[in-house]
Amino acid sequence: MLPQQSQQLAQKFITKDTIFKAPYIDIDEWREKPVRHRYLHGGFAGTETRFSLYFPEKSHYQGRFFQYITPFPDNEFLSQGATGEEDKISFSISSGAYFVETNGGGKVDFSKPSFNSDPTIGAFRANAATASFSKIVASEIFGKHRTYGYAFGGSGGAYRTIGSIENTDGVWDGVVPYVLGSPMAIPNVFAVRMNAMRILDKKLPQIIDALDAGGSGDMYAGLNEEEKEALREATKLGFPAQSWFGYKTMGIHGFIALYQGMRMADAKFFEDFWRVEGYLGANPTESLLKARLQKVSKIKAGITIDEAVKLGLKEPETAGERGSADLAWKSMGGVEGKMPVAFQIEDILPDVNFMGGDLVIKTGAAAGKTLQLATILGDKIVFGPVDLSVLAKIKVGDEVFIDNSNFLAVQTYHRHQVPGREYKVWDYWRDANGNPKYPQRSLLLGPLFTRGAAGVLPTGNFKGKMIVLCSLWDREAFAWQGDFYREKVKSHLGDKTDENFRLWYTDRALHGDLSKQEYPTRTVSYLGVLQQALRDLSAWCEKGIIPAASTNYKIEDGQVVVPTTASERRGIQPVVNLTINGEKKANTKAGQTASFEAVVEVPLHTGKIVAAEWDFEGKDSFPIKSEKIVFDEKTGRATLKMTYKFTKSGTYFPTLRVASQRNGDAKTPFARIPNLDRVRVVVE
Repeated sequence: MLPQQSQQLAQKFITKDTIFKAPYIDIDEWREKPVRHRYLHGGFAGTETRFSLYFPEKSHYQGRFFQYITPFPDNEFLSQGATGEEDKISFSISSGAYFVETNGGGKVDFSKPSFNSDPTIGAFRANAATASFSKIVASEIFGKHRTYGYAFGGSGGAYRTIGSIENTDGVWDGVVPYVLGSPMAIPNVFAVRMNAMRILDKKLPQIIDALDAGGSGDMYAGLNEEEKEALREATKLGFPAQSWFGYKTMGIHGFIALYQGMRMADAKFFEDFWRVEGYLGANPTESLLKARLQKVSKIKAGITIDEAVKLGLKEPETAGERGSADLAWKSMGGVEGKMPVAFQIEDILPDVNFMGGDLVIKTGAAAGKTLQLATILGDKIVFGPVDLSVLAKIKVGDEVFIDNSNFLAVQTYHRHQVPGREYKVWDYWRDANGNPKYPQRSLLLGPLFTRGAAGVLPTGNFKGKMIVLCSLWDREAFAWQGDFYREKVKSHLGDKTDENFRLWYTDRALHGDLSKQEYPTRTVSYLGVLQQALRDLSAWCEKGIIPAASTNYKIEDGQVVVPTTASERRGIQPVVNLTINGEKKANTKAGQTASFEAVVEVPLHTGKIVAAEWDFEGKDSFPIKSEKIVFDEKTGRATLKMTYKFTKSGTYFPTLRVASQRNGDAKTPFARIPNLDRVRVVVE
């Protein structure tokens, strides 16, 4: 596109948002990968907003666009380089859409949080301006036509996606927010989880075993009173107990980016916690005192990112992690180039199940400044989000103070953030009269952080159509929060809610929108559900084709409970019931043949079973495939059988993973909707 043509398109762009009045295009070229498409890059003059547009060939275009909204503003190239199921560009083009992504107005520096800047720019205005301008570009490329637009985003992007459609008119026809939090999610979902991780620590393996296939089902067995209370608190607030299996790797997740903002918003809490009656620190338990780390030392050496990866202090960041719902927080460190990401100090630090802390600089040019710590290991300390101007002043020999007191304090913050009665999960922290049991802070931080992400608080009042996706095993956005927003929508739409809104729950899915999950024999990806939701949303808006009903569920003590059969559960995910000799647990001997049977059910009219694969020995590779799958479309069922001989003694969890696809296409990587089930086999 020539500069003159770009100027002509800009003149056609009319907007009430005067910040985004001057769009431009600086790159226009055909690309062959990942599929043939016309790539346009540009921005808005006088702003930091940049965008990428990916247009299909005219023969593949069906008059719509899909726009990805990241968890927080980042860059406009995040989707480039993805492959397979994670390839948003190819998925969009295969769905008859062009693809849109932006930098959300410019990247955020999490080492310098601000509550004074205008959050609406990154929340929805930059994305809305880009979406509106893209329609003008589409008309130039394909001829004048009605362009339908659909946005989707997960985690923080779910807040921003909802904020986008609630606060604009005529930009998007529908949206798919996924792994959605509530205005009270932050920092409380992380606080209660961190508290349980610290207290339960060595007891988590037995909790996991009790909840696994063939387990006792009693996760409280063998716990002392403090441990029972920590587990109970986390469960009541919504942490899915089945998800404790990931305790070794899940860490504190996105809380690493919230800590500095929390200190700014409620600095006095960290003093009150250790001094004021009613806070745990004022009358500490033995476990809390043992976990506290306060140590004076000196800087011995700086450690670069490459060195940190070699030492196992940090993991290398992959292309798929940036901008993802689950792992975007990993790129929040703020250290670049040859600047250190960690220090070696002169002393070996004790193992206190460290989840985060502060590095107070005592001497040198940075004396009086504080850096956030993410990890410690022996004599190594790794930063969280960091102010580079402070980091540059720290030298070898400077005296420092390592202190995790504040991170211990935040672990019970949820007790002091009891919101209104519409948040039923907080009833556990209210007395018989409905009053909070613990001292309360003067400010609820959740709504403050939510406004920072979405620009405004979600109201449930929107024009268009929406399909919300939530995960039953989500550790970062507890599942009940999807229902919380659904109630907001019902308060506005009433009897017309089902005409405009769906809520689908995905079983065994976590927070992340990556195709390969951390524990493939326990969990599944929800990417296929997301992709089918976008296709169903476009058919709903454009052709009036009604999508599958919302998932049937109930909420009990903070947990979302769904029926065991697909016909009762509804939504679009298949359900698997695997047994060995008709049971969930069996004993056998090495060399004997074990017989497995599974009933797989797909909600009617939502697809066919296109894959079934088995993993008998926990290899996470599912090496054995069921070649012939007899699927009854009238009942939506298939029965699968398999035999296997274990050659070594031990305890195994044989797993069957299946996938359905709307059109029965076994070759496409897109819109494949998985689920799995497992049993326990003890081999003597």
